[in-house]
Amino acid sequence: MEFEINNNIEILNQNCVIEVSSVPILDANELSYEEFFENFMSKNRPCLIRNISNNWESTAKWVINGKPNVAYLREQYDHTQVTIYNCSERYYNSQKCQEGTLEQYLKLWEKDNETVYYLKDWHLKLQCKNDNFYEVPIYFASDWLNEYFIQCRNDDYRFVYMGKQGSWTPLHTDVFNSFSWSVNICGQKKWIFFPPSEEKYLKDELNNIPYDIKDTSYSRGYLEAIQNSGEAIFVPSGWYHQVWNLEDTISINHNWINACNINTMWECLKTNLEMTKREIDDCKEMDNFEEHCQTMLEALFGMNFKQFFEFLKFIAEKRMAMMTNQSERQLFHGHFIGTMHIVFDLICIKNVLEDFINCDCAKMNDYYRNLKVLVIEVQNIVCNNNTFIKNLK
Repeated sequence: MEFEINNNIEILNQNCVIEVSSVPILDANELSYEEFFENFMSKNRPCLIRNISNNWESTAKWVINGKPNVAYLREQYDHTQVTIYNCSERYYNSQKCQEGTLEQYLKLWEKDNETVYYLKDWHLKLQCKNDNFYEVPIYFASDWLNEYFIQCRNDDYRFVYMGKQGSWTPLHTDVFNSFSWSVNICGQKKWIFFPPSEEKYLKDELNNIPYDIKDTSYSRGYLEAIQNSGEAIFVPSGWYHQVWNLEDTISINHNWINACNINTMWECLKTNLEMTKREIDDCKEMDNFEEHCQTMLEALFGMNFKQFFEFLKFIAEKRMAMMTNQSERQLFHGHFIGTMHIVFDLICIKNVLEDFINCDCAKMNDYYRNLKVLVIEVQNIVCNNNTFIKNLK
């Protein structure tokens, strides 16, 4: 299936605060990709979409009588590697976790004890590549992050979560300031969202975000949503959120970056670099200070400038190839990207690359010497095809 946008797209600055009074509830049987793109993704607004997973294999096989089908999951996946979180034990601003197998987690699941464990970040699709237990919904098809990581890193940001009633996730934003989506295969979740900039009102005297929102006052600026089986939640960039499983629940989740939030990721990367430099400012006279900062940035943010550039370069070159070769337009999940969407992607990449050229890191490092050539190549394609997107901001 092709996903495409129209010829009059307006992209807002995602650092601005969008007034949203509730989480809209939509129906996949009536919602087009263009409507989702224009009203939610490009405006960085959350929503809930019903009737997403009706035809998924996981909906049919992973659930029995509305509950997780533990026997089936054990038979199919007991050997797979998982990460198990103890919801009762804090570790910094997360929960204490351990690596194990699904078999080990299911033994904990079946025990009747007070400790609640939560299986998170299970890379099941990466481990079982030929198991088509779900489909990427068309609304979330523009996914640069997984497009890059699957092909170039043999890694991904595609996860399965499985938790008993009472398991939960602390208040957080997603990796790289990415979007995320989550589809309940079974069970029910409660979500609380805080729009960008509202988190500053939650911080303590040391400027720390609360671990558990119940430990603080949150009377202003938040949204609440209840997500049931077969429903998808779209989590925009930079929105802090906390999640509770109200029933025994299994969900499939992606983190993802695309043209709508690539600039948000870039600004966050620059901010984290400045924070890193301030932290070790007393060492700025040391040899290889900049390289050391980049190493620390990778540990802190999950990606440094070189890795970010390689990510952008990969997507730019793929999109340019798609403009000349229709057969290149099918992405990792099976959906096809349309021409106007490709040009839109390239415009947003060009804007970030032009800013990248002017940063000190790019100026001082010979590694980026071909950056201007890449920008010119992208610019030429954009100029030849830019017959739309009148209000890009």
